[in-house]
Amino acid sequence: GDMVSAVLKRRNGEFAATVVSNPEFLREGSAIQDFMHPDRIVVGSHDRDAAEKVAMLYAPLEAPILITPNIYTAEMVKYASNAFLATRISFINEIARISERVGADAKLVAEGMGLDKRIGPSYLDVGLGWGGSCFPKDVAALTAFAENFNYHPELLHAVMDINRDQRMLVIDKLRECLEELPAKVIGLLGLAFKPNTDDMREAPSVDIAKVLLAAGAEVRAYDPAAMERSRTLLPDVEYLKDAYQVASGADALVLVTEWNEFRQLDMARVKQLMRRPVIVDGRNIYDPAVMRSLGFTYRGVGRE
Repeated sequence: GDMVSAVLKRRNGEFAATVVSNPEFLREGSAIQDFMHPDRIVVGSHDRDAAEKVAMLYAPLEAPILITPNIYTAEMVKYASNAFLATRISFINEIARISERVGADAKLVAEGMGLDKRIGPSYLDVGLGWGGSCFPKDVAALTAFAENFNYHPELLHAVMDINRDQRMLVIDKLRECLEELPAKVIGLLGLAFKPNTDDMREAPSVDIAKVLLAAGAEVRAYDPAAMERSRTLLPDVEYLKDAYQVASGADALVLVTEWNEFRQLDMARVKQLMRRPVIVDGRNIYDPAVMRSLGFTYRGVGRE
């Protein structure tokens, strides 16, 4: 906001316009729904009259409107909101690491926590962590802002560290099941950072594939939407037309992105196609008991 104000003042002199901050809270895959039915509208400016005029534009949406007395508070609402959601995900993934060691099922732990009205179920999904264009950028930016003002945000650093380490959990589980990775055929189910988008920014699949390739594994993948974008990021991965082709002759499958079509796979057929029936379920979408009854060596996240 200050940068915009400075540019306007430099260009327009005494006729500089008032700057109003109006952060958006749209999610990829549901942006129109989020815009038309927002949880809240946040508007901030040093000029109250200007802020109220902008706020009036949103009156037809009938959403709660928060007007802040400066642009800094409005901007902080945006950064703090995304940082908090990222923190929830990193927190439950930390709990998942502990759960594996003590014999608890982190998915059920998260469900039990979410039933508490003070906590709620949102963003308590155990898995491979967060990615995309918002959380990584905003958590890193908030961390940098704090350090520019000589404050070390320990929690935010931990949130990022946990998220980075969570991706490598897949590698540990593959090594546990396969003993070694060179010459092994590893199939990735899903590439985008989340379902219903082709966005590969900060996607866990990128880090996982690069580590596997560096270890000498053969990596193949399928994603319903993100393969074209992935080709430029991961040119050494073999891209196939469906999950069954990925499974054919594979030593292990890694469920990276929880697309609905992966929930509906004929897992008995998948098992027959694989060279070794190892599956690392990075999003805990499969029932461990069912997978084992089908003959899979199954590894989830935060589960024994």
